[in-house]
Amino acid sequence: MMAKRRLVSLGKHISAILFMVFMLLPFFLVLVNSLKPRIDIIKNPLALPQALSLANYAKAWTTMKFGHVLMNTVYITAFSQIFLISFGAMLSYLLVRWNWKINKYIFTLLICAMIIPFQSLMIPFVSIFGKLGLMNSRTALIFFYMGFGMPMTTFMYHGFMKGISKEMEEAALIDGCSHFYCFWKIVFPNLKPITTTILIVNILWIWNDFLLPSLVLIKDKNRTIPLSTFYFFGEYTAELGLAMAALILSVLPVVVIYLFLQKQIVTGVMDGAIK
Repeated sequence: MMAKRRLVSLGKHISAILFMVFMLLPFFLVLVNSLKPRIDIIKNPLALPQALSLANYAKAWTTMKFGHVLMNTVYITAFSQIFLISFGAMLSYLLVRWNWKINKYIFTLLICAMIIPFQSLMIPFVSIFGKLGLMNSRTALIFFYMGFGMPMTTFMYHGFMKGISKEMEEAALIDGCSHFYCFWKIVFPNLKPITTTILIVNILWIWNDFLLPSLVLIKDKNRTIPLSTFYFFGEYTAELGLAMAALILSVLPVVVIYLFLQKQIVTGVMDGAIK
């Protein structure tokens, strides 16, 4: 029995290692080829680089204006998160703690908004907001992310907030605390697990989103990383090393964020699931 268990355990470990290699192989090939000149990639894309060279990265950074593009993406993602977290948490607090008849209709409308696919709204979206002059603006894009992200954010907060006890809030209100102060000082700190989960979901969505920025941001100076990478890759497809370097630059910020916050990310997801 012991030998059989060890054999099964060994098989599981080998399967996990093979699966990991299978998943990481494309990223490894992109990284390796980003360090090689074009002629070496054409000769043997599977070979390791003969000498490490960051020339492709330097050229891609300059050509893409990656520093400016990165700041655009950080600006849009950060402010979208601030507004989604703030208004989503407050709206869910209102829907859960106040027994108004209209609340259930508001919540039902939010659920219905989650069901409607964005692709069905693309044509009227571009037509209406284009006539209003709200295109080609980072601020307008943040406003649109608030609209499309608010239903899911409120829905997740709504379910979590039902499990928070009212006793501390009632004690604070009796002591003369306002509802606004009570929410931010007592309720919101207890929402940390679900807030972390929502941040992860929304950051991955907004940071990697291509479709909505492609409709809103037209000028080069306002482009985000996915949008800039798309146009850069299309223009420099023949320059394989340069294109690979651009792809690595586009995913590097997310990888760095995850490496620094992996403990908080795992803890937040687990706490949110357990709650």
